[in-house]
Amino acid sequence: MTITTNKRKWFSESRYGLFIHFGLYSVAARHEWVQTLEEISVEKYKKYFEQFNPDLLDAKIWAKKAKEAGFKYVIITAKHHEGFCLWDTKETTYKVTNTPYKRDLLSELIQAFRDEGLKIGIYYSLLDWYHPDFLVDGYHPMRNHAEYIAAHSGNMENYRKFMFAQVKELLVNYGTIDYLWFDFSYKSRDWGTSIGKGADDWGSVALEKLIYSIQPNIFINDRLGLNRGVLTPEQFARSKGMENEEDVWETVQTLNNSWGYDRDNLSFKSSEMVAKQLVDTVSKGGNFTMNIGPNARGLWDDNSDAILAAVGDWLARHGASIYGATRSKYPAPLDCRYTQKGNKLFLHIFSWPYRTILLPDLGGKVSFARLLNDGSEIRFTDTKNLGGERVATTNLYKEITEVHVKEALDPSMLMLNLPIREPNELIPVIELTLKEVEKWG
Repeated sequence: MTITTNKRKWFSESRYGLFIHFGLYSVAARHEWVQTLEEISVEKYKKYFEQFNPDLLDAKIWAKKAKEAGFKYVIITAKHHEGFCLWDTKETTYKVTNTPYKRDLLSELIQAFRDEGLKIGIYYSLLDWYHPDFLVDGYHPMRNHAEYIAAHSGNMENYRKFMFAQVKELLVNYGTIDYLWFDFSYKSRDWGTSIGKGADDWGSVALEKLIYSIQPNIFINDRLGLNRGVLTPEQFARSKGMENEEDVWETVQTLNNSWGYDRDNLSFKSSEMVAKQLVDTVSKGGNFTMNIGPNARGLWDDNSDAILAAVGDWLARHGASIYGATRSKYPAPLDCRYTQKGNKLFLHIFSWPYRTILLPDLGGKVSFARLLNDGSEIRFTDTKNLGGERVATTNLYKEITEVHVKEALDPSMLMLNLPIREPNELIPVIELTLKEVEKWG
C-alpha cells in the first residue's frame, strides 16, 4: 500500500500501537478462541453473555494508561469471532447493551482514547460463530456437530448484508475512525468437509468501496483477501523491511501467548523484550502493535501494567528515536539497530560492549554524538585518524583516554568511545547528528 496523502502520514509516524482484545472470552479467561477450541455451542456459550459485566472498567483510566505507556493509536475489538458486539448495534441482540453492563462500551472507549489524543482503530472479525447464516467451516465451533450443520445450511448473502450494515454503523456513528482492522481471510484452507472463505465470501471489493465512501482517509489492513492494505504479520518479526520504502506495515504481538485474557497463561514478555521488538520493527520501517487482554471486570492485569509502564518510561526519554523515525541506509554494528529521522541517526545498543563500538560507513559524517537518556556527549574518532603503534606524546591526557588500535581498520569507520558502565536503560541509545542526510536507497 502506497501512502500519497499527507493526512494519512500519522500511521507511519506513530510507530507504536495498542491492541485491546475484550469480549465474552474474557469471562471464560482461557483464550479468545475458547468457543471453538472447546467446541462450545452458542447456547452453552451464552452463560458468558449473561455474566458479562466489567463493573470496574474505567475507559478514562485505560486511555490514560495507554498515553503514559507511549502508545499513539489503539485498536479495539468491536466484534471478535464469537459474534458478540461491544457497541449498541441495531443488527443483532447479541450486544453489550443487552448484558448486565448495559452501556455502549465501544462508544465510551473511543471517546476516552480520542480525548487522550490517540488515533482510533476498530477491529472487526469477518468470522461470526453466533450468526445463523454464517456457513460452518473448519474453524466453526460446530464443525463436528452434524445436527447443527443440518439445521444451519448457511446463507452468506444474508451474512454479507448483516456485515455491511454493521461496518456502516461503526463508520457513521462514532466519528472519525482512523484504522479498520479486519480479521481474517482463509480461502486456501481445505478441511475436506469444508473450505475456507475469502474475498468473494465477504464481498470485499464492495465492502472496501463502501468504507472509503464514508471515510476516505481511513486505513484498512490486508485481511480482506484483496492483496492490499496495511500489511499485518502476526506473532513474528520480519527479518527485513519492505523492498518499497513506502509500503505500510505493522507487526502485531501479544504480551503473553493469548490475545484475550487468559488467567493461567503467564508466559509474559519482559519489558526489555517488548522495547527491543519495537526498536527492531521501526529499524525495518514498520509499526509495532502490542496487545493486552483485560480481565472480565475490566482491569489490566498487574503484569501487563508493569511491562507497558516500563516501556513507556523508556519511551519518555528515547521517543525521539521511535516516533517519526524509520530505517536507515547505514549498516548497524552487531547487536545494534539503527533508526533515523532526518539528520539524526539513532544507535540502539542491544548488547553493551567494552569501551568502543565501530560504526561502518560513518567516518567523517558525524558532527556530534550523545547518549539520548541524559544528553551526555559521547566522544568519537574517525578510524583513519587512529595511530597504529602507541607513540610518545607530551599530552598525557590523550595518552590515558585515547583508545589505540594497532591493526588496520577500514578508514570509513567511526569509533565511539563508550563509558564502561552501561546506562540503566532497557536499551541504551546514542544519537548521532549527521553532517548531511543520505536517504534510504
